[in-house]
Amino acid sequence: MKPADFAGRYGPWAIVTGASDGLGAAFAAELAAQGLNLVLCARRAERLEALAADLRQRHGIEARCIALDLGDAALQERLHAFCEPLDIGLLVAAAGFGSAGPWLASDPAEDAAMLAVNCGAVLAQSRWLAPRLARRGRGGLLLLSSIVAFQGCPGSAHYAATKAWVQTLAEGLRAELAPAGVDVLAVAPGPVASGFGARAGMDLANATPPAVVAAAALQALPGGGTSRPGAMAKLLGWSLATAPRPLRVRLMGRIMAGLTRARPATPKPA
Repeated sequence: MKPADFAGRYGPWAIVTGASDGLGAAFAAELAAQGLNLVLCARRAERLEALAADLRQRHGIEARCIALDLGDAALQERLHAFCEPLDIGLLVAAAGFGSAGPWLASDPAEDAAMLAVNCGAVLAQSRWLAPRLARRGRGGLLLLSSIVAFQGCPGSAHYAATKAWVQTLAEGLRAELAPAGVDVLAVAPGPVASGFGARAGMDLANATPPAVVAAAALQALPGGGTSRPGAMAKLLGWSLATAPRPLRVRLMGRIMAGLTRARPATPKPA
């Protein structure tokens, strides 16, 4: 799709969450190159402002920044109020984080925060924006799923469950919103070369660059569905598609074990 057509369908403004680095920053750069103005949201104000200044200079777009923690449900209204005056045509919900290792050794507070960011924030943003897009008769929701979303994943059970929720939401909303002219895309990449792996405690060899994921996802956005950017995502998608679900769970557990740094197997105190 030509940049002018893309901007006409999904512009003039887009929201990108998690925009301070990794996939969020890559999506912001791709959208700016397509001529969209941006609302950049993440926790780190300095990084957002630096990215916004760079994109303004390189692409001549407008970029506004709002620094807040999307894990705090009370702050969702601040984001919505910030965006209310703007004609938003696209949401890229790239904010999120994961963890790896035995679930019994995980931090319950971190699990709750992951649920709030990976699911709660996506729900709040989609619920606010989808009716606006439907009234416009055009626009899109781009929601970040994962290769672990299609079955349970030992060694990353809670993270996989949050991404399964996102995947299922995107699939359902695609069918519901398509008659209104709204495209909904689930993006299910494999390992991505970003700060995600360090936070999750994973060694991500042969990870896909964020720019590759962003470009492939935006190309797949018209019409919606599920995009699997990156070689590992495509390979696992094809190879596991016909396997029984219990077998897929075991295989994903082995893959995760190969990516995860050693962690204690004993439960942490509540």
